[in-house]
Amino acid sequence: MSIKISLVGKGGTGKTTVCALLINYLIEKNFTPLLAVDADPNYNLNELLGIKSFKTLSEIREEVLAHKVPEFMSRHEFVEMKINEILIENPGFDLLVMGYPEQAGCYCPIHSFLSQALGRLFKNYPYVVIDNEAGMEHLSRLNLTQMDHLIIVSDPNPRGILTAERIWKLVQSLKVEAKKIWLLINKASTNMEEEIEELVKKNIKDPQIRLLGFLPETNTLIEYELNSYPVFEWDQNFKNQAYKIFDNLWEH
Repeated sequence: MSIKISLVGKGGTGKTTVCALLINYLIEKNFTPLLAVDADPNYNLNELLGIKSFKTLSEIREEVLAHKVPEFMSRHEFVEMKINEILIENPGFDLLVMGYPEQAGCYCPIHSFLSQALGRLFKNYPYVVIDNEAGMEHLSRLNLTQMDHLIIVSDPNPRGILTAERIWKLVQSLKVEAKKIWLLINKASTNMEEEIEELVKKNIKDPQIRLLGFLPETNTLIEYELNSYPVFEWDQNFKNQAYKIFDNLWEH
């Protein structure tokens, strides 16, 4: 069975940056083969992984809805074939981009085909990392609702931390289950970690949510993102700070 790690967080928290760092960490630890899934409709994980050209799962969905399945194939066979076609293969990891939300129309039968095909695809990888929208609606619709780790990425302020707990409640309402739920504080000032930890203790009431760690904000990271440098080219000292945080996933 694959270990599935999902990341969620409101816009602006740096969730996708953390996701790219986690993927780089798993590759360097030889936790491979790895499947990276961009399940955020505002997808841009590909940029941080150095991938420019790709097709999305949404395009497959629309092809099926438009009855573009060849006569000699079943819808099931067509979906399976197309998912393998759009899978982007790279050294150490593969990438699947789910794409934009549904348009008007009935997608229930298509969701059944997609969820079955994706379930089989996930089983081919010992590690699956998923970059999600805050409520994980994409995965919920496709019935991909069993996670080993859910990492909620937050700002280092009371509003952001309160939002993190609300996100977990939203995820629960969608019947998404997670064995372990983590809170990662991104863009934290290194000299204020004790104060931020007190904020977490004060504002997070659900005992299931555990603090994973703090990732500092640096001008170097802002420069990397402004210039679209892939995560594999970032400064190793900065990445090692994130790696120490990710080590906690396996030590609890």
